[in-house]
Amino acid sequence: MSARCLDSVWPLVLLVMMVGGQEVIAGGPTGDAAHGTRSYDDYERPQVCRSCHDDLFQQWSQSMMSQAFTHDWDEIEYFQLAVPHAEKDEVVAGVKHGCNGCHAPTAFLAGDTPPQRPDKNTRANESVHCDHCHTITGFEGDVPYNFNWVTKPGRVKQGPKPGLVSPHHDTVENEFLRTGDFCGTCHNEMSPYGVWVKSTHLEWKEGPYFAQGVQCQDCHMPKAPGRSAKMGEEGMIAQHLFHGAHDPGKLNGAIEMRMNPLEREIPYDAAAVIKVQLFNGKCGHKVPSGSVEDRIMWLHVTATDSQGKTWHLRVDPKGFEGEKYTIAADALAYQDMGIARDDPDFEGVQRDGVGMEEMDIGDRIFRMPYFDPQGRMTIQQWNTKSLGVDYRIGPRETKVETFTWELPDEIAEGRVTVQAALNYQRLVKPVADFLDVPEEESRIQVINTATTWFEVYE
Repeated sequence: MSARCLDSVWPLVLLVMMVGGQEVIAGGPTGDAAHGTRSYDDYERPQVCRSCHDDLFQQWSQSMMSQAFTHDWDEIEYFQLAVPHAEKDEVVAGVKHGCNGCHAPTAFLAGDTPPQRPDKNTRANESVHCDHCHTITGFEGDVPYNFNWVTKPGRVKQGPKPGLVSPHHDTVENEFLRTGDFCGTCHNEMSPYGVWVKSTHLEWKEGPYFAQGVQCQDCHMPKAPGRSAKMGEEGMIAQHLFHGAHDPGKLNGAIEMRMNPLEREIPYDAAAVIKVQLFNGKCGHKVPSGSVEDRIMWLHVTATDSQGKTWHLRVDPKGFEGEKYTIAADALAYQDMGIARDDPDFEGVQRDGVGMEEMDIGDRIFRMPYFDPQGRMTIQQWNTKSLGVDYRIGPRETKVETFTWELPDEIAEGRVTVQAALNYQRLVKPVADFLDVPEEESRIQVINTATTWFEVYE
């Protein structure tokens, strides 16, 4: 969801771009000021594109781009939390319209906000569709964020390649579509309180991949041989599946893991020290990224002795400020959900999901907590006034976690096997259960595992 700071002033812009040797002029308001300035009829339906771009249409139709408005959690968050909250607090009133700037942009431009729910099957259900992206000519300002794209609907479609001819529309080459800045117009978000609550593009731009010229599209729209249209020529085509946080194939192995004991042979009355190394060698941004307020990734370590008895190991604290939010605990949070539900005394739900499936007290959590104006941890990005410690794993960063375990009296002599699992949920489970979000959104995805061993002797 997206919400522009309410005190921002977004002037009319006149953007002149040299695209494929042609001068393309795009004018008009951007961001919040673009609300209601267009019509649904200005944009073609995705089904029109399907007639020629059959393969790319099918790819898009199973991607999250095609579900940005209809996806279960997005629907619940918008209609059950964001809209009623916006109607009660004028500081965040803009989210009632602004969320749609990225989740249902044509509805936003048409002024159809809030749209009817997805079961009404209005054009808001088109979500982020073909004609929206391919009529964007650039963005207004210095930083792409909060849907500050410039749109120019019509017969001319913006494309990443030169010299393409279509019987249905004109095509011009626009280098902007090949850049990460194109993605940043929605994958950066500032809350009404001036806090960066989504910064995937900024994380990439500050990291090593941007410096090497690797763009977002290189990983999330990888090229493969094919045709972009039925009548098109064979070539290298950017795939339109937009693999990301909802794709198990993208998540598998996103973080590499190794582990080792400090000593291989340990007397039964001593302590074992286990070190786990986690390396982000795959992602060009921090992990987790995007909707960081919702997402949770944690390290769960167990030890099993030679007779099959298993114990859970707790991480050694490092002592940095705000660390308590990165170690699993039986604590309450998310009390500001009570605003939308007319329950000022709402006590919240469990912060981490301790005891629910594969999380225990003392597991290490990789997250950045968001705080509401009252200083309470929130999953409502539009209500975020401050951020806590950023304990995520950056691109090409390695974090090392240590587990010091005083061996229990009942441990058996012989080999002890230590196992680590790095688990991930797109939405913390207590919130999902409280709001009746389908189980798929809080299902655990195992990112990676590692195993080591040591011997216990008398």
